[in-house]
Amino acid sequence: MTKLLIDTGAFFAQRDPSDQFHAAAADGFGELAGSNVQLYSTEHILDETLTLLARRDSYAYAAEAGAELISSRVLRWLDATAADWTSALRHMRKYADQSVSFTDCISFALMKRENIKHVFGFDRHFRAAGFQLWPKN
Repeated sequence: MTKLLIDTGAFFAQRDPSDQFHAAAADGFGELAGSNVQLYSTEHILDETLTLLARRDSYAYAAEAGAELISSRVLRWLDATAADWTSALRHMRKYADQSVSFTDCISFALMKRENIKHVFGFDRHFRAAGFQLWPKN
């Protein structure tokens, strides 16, 4: 694994000790520290993560987490283009019976564009779309 997209679930679980995936997220981030794996995420994931943190904890806490993520030197932030949005809408139609979020569909489009096969997260929708969850759960 040389490329890894970090999804909302991993960012959130790392910061919430009561989350069912907290230990897996903490261990995963620990394993990635100092590795040669290129880490990616998207502004849509950032938006979703900060909104969730704000609602579950506080807006001040979410803003601090956001500042930390944005200033990361190890994360590469992927920007979606109009072509990616169109691709995401195709995914949204394809997985409509599974209620897949637009954020996930944008992630699918960007992962395909960037040839990223693994996602650090806990959302089964990625597996259904043909990606591999990491760590395995």
